[in-house]
Amino acid sequence: MNGKPPVLAAGCVLWRPSPSGHGIEIAVIFRPKWSDWSHPKGKLKRGESALPGALREVREETGMTCEPGMELATVRYVTQGRPKEVRYWAAEATDGSFEANREVSRLLWLPPPAAQARLTRDHDKELVDMLLTVLRAGQPSRGTTKE
Repeated sequence: MNGKPPVLAAGCVLWRPSPSGHGIEIAVIFRPKWSDWSHPKGKLKRGESALPGALREVREETGMTCEPGMELATVRYVTQGRPKEVRYWAAEATDGSFEANREVSRLLWLPPPAAQARLTRDHDKELVDMLLTVLRAGQPSRGTTKE
């Protein structure tokens, strides 16, 4: 794009079974610095692989532990004049609780249509569709990913 190496990042489309027993809910986070609703994600640390980085970012931003499932997509875009590549996984929340922190002031658990309506960027909305496709196809939700 502009000759600079891309910023490498990773994240998850975090989901859980709905407390009602019908369907799922997806976690969406509000980042005050960017004034946007997004999926949990962040830059990889030096030498860190993408999947461990994605799981670390979920824990740091949401307080949740999760079981990774299928890799969904790599989203590429330019931010602050630099190319960025973010690898995403489907991940089922297994435990934890949210506390507002330096990067994330709110976390909402929403049904997929409401999550898509709340998300700021189109590529984040598309990730919800990818998650639903994977879950509908009956793909195993745990321990099936390779890096």
